[in-house]
Amino acid sequence: MKTRLLLLLNLLFSFASFSQAGNMSMEMEDIADTARLQFYSKTGHRVIYHLYITDTTVSYTGKKRKALAINGSIPAPTLTFTEGDTAEIYVHNTMMMETSIHWHGIILPNQYDGVSYLTTRPVKMGETHYYTFPVVQNGTYWYHSHTMMQQQSGLYGAIIIHKKEEPSIKEYTLLLSDWTNENPDQVDRSLHNATDWYGIRKGSTQSYSEAIRDGHFKTKFINEWKRMTAMDVSDVYYDRFLSNGKAENQAPQFKAGDQVKLRIINGSSSTYFWIQYAGSKLSVIANDGKDVEPVQVDRMIIGVSETYDVMVTVPENKSFEFLATSEDRTKSTSLWLGSGVKVSQEPMPRLKYFEGMKMMNGMMKMNGDMNDMGMKMSLQQMDMNTVMYPEINDSAKAITTLSYAMLRSPVKTVLPDSPEREFHFDLTGNMNRYVWTIGNKTVSETDKIIIRKGENIKIILYNGTMMRHPMHLHGHFFRVLNGQGDYSPLKSVIDIMPMETDTLEFAATKTGDWFFHCHILYHMMSGMGRIFSYENSPANPEVPDPSAGLKKIYADDRKIHTMAKIGLESNGSDGELQFANTRFQLQTEWRIGLNSKNGYEWESHLGRYIGKMQYWFPYIGWDIRYRKMKEPEKDIFRHITDKDNRKSFCIGIQYTLPLLLKADARLDTDGKLRFQLGREDLPVSKRLRFNFMVNTDREWMTGFRYVLTKYFSVSSHYDSDMGVGSGITITY
Repeated sequence: MKTRLLLLLNLLFSFASFSQAGNMSMEMEDIADTARLQFYSKTGHRVIYHLYITDTTVSYTGKKRKALAINGSIPAPTLTFTEGDTAEIYVHNTMMMETSIHWHGIILPNQYDGVSYLTTRPVKMGETHYYTFPVVQNGTYWYHSHTMMQQQSGLYGAIIIHKKEEPSIKEYTLLLSDWTNENPDQVDRSLHNATDWYGIRKGSTQSYSEAIRDGHFKTKFINEWKRMTAMDVSDVYYDRFLSNGKAENQAPQFKAGDQVKLRIINGSSSTYFWIQYAGSKLSVIANDGKDVEPVQVDRMIIGVSETYDVMVTVPENKSFEFLATSEDRTKSTSLWLGSGVKVSQEPMPRLKYFEGMKMMNGMMKMNGDMNDMGMKMSLQQMDMNTVMYPEINDSAKAITTLSYAMLRSPVKTVLPDSPEREFHFDLTGNMNRYVWTIGNKTVSETDKIIIRKGENIKIILYNGTMMRHPMHLHGHFFRVLNGQGDYSPLKSVIDIMPMETDTLEFAATKTGDWFFHCHILYHMMSGMGRIFSYENSPANPEVPDPSAGLKKIYADDRKIHTMAKIGLESNGSDGELQFANTRFQLQTEWRIGLNSKNGYEWESHLGRYIGKMQYWFPYIGWDIRYRKMKEPEKDIFRHITDKDNRKSFCIGIQYTLPLLLKADARLDTDGKLRFQLGREDLPVSKRLRFNFMVNTDREWMTGFRYVLTKYFSVSSHYDSDMGVGSGITITY
């Protein structure tokens, strides 16, 4: 009876902490055995919150999946303050793993910033961590886990800080997010292993048969000639996009004539959202918590981790759709403002991917560098993806889209007259291996950037990749130099579009270490970031051993990812297994026949990728083979092969040629030289893949694989040693 009573109390506290109607209810799997402390209390200017982090299950798509929640809610409950308050937040970890909370966009002492091992100690299982800081700002912000992939699993919530004299106006907080039914760690592993499963799910494979159908065979051929994979605007296939925890949410309290301030937070892990509203234009009045002079637009895109305050009007006593569509336009999520007959926003049409591919072909050099063709792009003013937008290219309708150049602060933001230092950061990456870097180096491959308190820091950012990157600076606001002079807007996140160059500057007024990183979760974990470190900072009591803590930070982008492909066919088994991180790879492959005539082979390579695009892969390895032969065989150099009993070590190098062909040259300890050429997973159709291999040992293989699911395919191939076979291929 006591246990049931405590369970009931826990559930009551959970429901009391919901930030707004519409948060998704969940079946809790792990609830603390002791009654929880009150979620919210206030004593004078002290605002106290208790946050309980738990494991849970959700069912966004009708399938139960593991998730993480705060006070039983996804998103987490909204934390509300008034400028001048003192925040006191207790984070209780009831999970069986460590966690953390980062207060995104909040100006606070370094030790409370919430990056485990860098600024703040992690919250270990069963522990409670206390955060306190003066609230010195106002606006729309949010909080989220900065540990592993926990944000993707549900650890995020809104922070609203009211002005001391807040105008009386109706408002609504809208937190957008993305949800995958997959384990986020598996998503990360799959991205590093160049799966095209997400392209299949999104209908963006851009295979050769589709190219021929759409009259773009030449476009596809040039794309692969320049060693590029399919054009895409986002990495992950998501099962749902959510508005305050629901695919579709309602706000029926608004009436005809109401002007509503929407506080919009992009709390997604990797999704940009297009924002449109069926009832009126969008009047943008704040960005990243800072006021801007009102700007009226038809639509806008909100980058990962950005926040915007937008004024909208409910024109009639009807329900008007506020539509947030993922940048890849695969799905959307809606908030309906008002009650009555629904007035829908026209959905965004599908992207014309081959038009985007054609544009990309013209801008990519053979060495992987970008060619801006003389266009000086900045501040979101030239969206290269516009060629893929049917609503612009197939219509004469004028559409006003928000860009950073339109943002103007209502007050001067000029930095103090102090010494200035300038840094140039090139955003770099390799989509084929999912390596994301700054200056071709990950966080773990660079030293901290030492800055001095009292100086002004200018950063010139250039995006040399074909992906957008929302770059976030912890603990500071920076000026975006957008042509507005003394009234340049203040931000904490800047979205850098492909081939853009943007300049930002901030006053170095803090102490300690502060993270600067891409806020696409999977890019950050891959290593796209830097650490700014203030010179002569006092010791941080939260990080007693900074060297050990830094090793923990570095471990994120040094993580080893596993891949396996196992063919089980009527002529035997062949497959490969690899372990790889940013630079290094251990790969082993095998072929096992059904009898001694077919034989077996085991070949392994350990090597390091070289160059910005990682086209070169020198390696060492070994080769073990056996096949019963009636008579000796010779390679094309007329050397007698030793496939009947080969046991040798080798040294070699692989190189990625145009058309994504893999060329391999090696020399073994028996003095034999071998050249090999191959290609895996050439996209014939949406799900059909072609493979081939040929080498100077007179071995060759060719086959097809038809993708059924992420992990299973039906396959058939011919191998010169093993003959013809058909069966299944398991891909992990």
